[in-house]
Order: sequence, then structure tokens, then C-alpha cells
Amino acid sequence: MSEERVGIVVVSHSAALAAGVVEIASEMVGTSVPIEFAGGRADGGLGTDEDRVKDAISRAGRAGGGVCVLGDLGSSILTVRSLLERRANGHVRLADAPVVEGAVAAAVAASCGIGLEDVVRAAEEARGVHKL
Repeated sequence: MSEERVGIVVVSHSAALAAGVVEIASEMVGTSVPIEFAGGRADGGLGTDEDRVKDAISRAGRAGGGVCVLGDLGSSILTVRSLLERRANGHVRLADAPVVEGAVAAAVAASCGIGLEDVVRAAEEARGVHKL
């Protein structure tokens, strides 16, 4: 990639759920945005694995524009917040957004080449999108 792009990370208790969200978001933007997932525990069970989250952030961050992280609920959010507090890195932000709609909105925004704060804002604004 010649220009910096914001990467996206989807964190879920379920590897299958996280992979599915990434599949949907990637369908919208192709390979123009790095979209990674961290789901489930290392033993294959439901849960959140901090090492998986760190690795996904590292991979998504290679594009150079920062990383927007979206989590499903509960301990996945706590894991990401704890990790980010210890990292003290302004290039990674946790979006307060619905995971599916937010990931798609963030991916589309990132594909336009806008910065991290605007990508996070796009994800968070997805909370207000009506379906009916």
C-alpha cells in the first residue's frame, strides 16, 4: 500500500462471529483496508484472548494510519481497554459502536483514506442507523 490507511480490528468472544463480521466488512472494501479479527480463546472456546487481540492490532496497524477496534460485549471490551491503557498509544482507538454496522462503516470510511478519528466517528455514528 502506498498511502497510509486506518486498519480495523473486530474483537469477539466467538472466532466465527468475528471472522463473519470481517468477511462482511471486507466484501465492502476489498483489500484496500486491512481488517483483522481476534475471536475466542486459544483453546477454541468462547472468550477473549489478549494475545490474539494484540496480534490483530499489530497486523492491522502495518498500514500506518492507526487502528480502529470494535468489540462485541463485556469482557472483550474490558480486554481491549486494559490493553490500550497499558500501551498508551494514540494510534489505536476503541470505537463505542455496534460491531457489525460499525465495522462496515469504519471499513468504508477507511477505504476513503480518511484519518483515524474520522474512521472511529463513522463507526460510532453507525449506532444511529435505522433498519426499518
